[in-house]
Amino acid sequence: MSKKKQDVMERAEQLFYDHGFHAVGLKRIVKEANVALMTLYNHFDSKEDLILEVLKRRDEKYFSILKSSVRNSKDSIVWSLAEAHLDWIRKHDTNGCMFLRAKEEFSSNDNYEIVQYVNAHKRSLLAFFEELGFNHSEAAQLVLVFEGATALSETLNVDDVAMAFRNSIKSMGFH
Repeated sequence: MSKKKQDVMERAEQLFYDHGFHAVGLKRIVKEANVALMTLYNHFDSKEDLILEVLKRRDEKYFSILKSSVRNSKDSIVWSLAEAHLDWIRKHDTNGCMFLRAKEEFSSNDNYEIVQYVNAHKRSLLAFFEELGFNHSEAAQLVLVFEGATALSETLNVDDVAMAFRNSIKSMGFH
C-alpha cells in the first residue's frame, strides 16, 4: 500500500470513529491526511468505497490482535482473548463499535455493501470462537460479552467494564 493511501485510510478511520461517517467529508479527510483530492480518488472510487476499505482494514487489525493473543497465550485462550479485546477498547478510545455505527448510519440509505460487510464481521467473530473449539452456544455467549464490553465502554469507566467483563467470563465457567 502506498504511503499516501495509508495516510488517507488512517486519517479517515480516526475521523469516522471520532465523528461518524456522514459528519466527515472527503475534503476534511484529504486536508488532514495532507493529500490532494485527486490522490484520494486515485485510490477510492467513492466515499463509500473508502469506508468499506477502512472497515476491512479495521477488521483485519482486530482479528490479527485476537489471533496473536491466542498464539502467544500462556493463560487460557479465553483470558488471552479477553485481555486482547480490553486492550483494543483502551487503545481505540471508548466510542463503541465502529462497525455497528456504520450499520446505523448506512442502513437507512440502503448501502447494501457496507451493511453486509458489518453483518459478516459480526458473524466472523462467532465463527472465530467456534474455530477455536468452542461450541456454538459458548461462542455466542463469548460474542455477547465481548460486544457488551465494547458497548458499555461508551458510557461506563473502562476499568469497571473490564472488571465486569472478566467476572462474566468467570461466571460462564471459563477459567
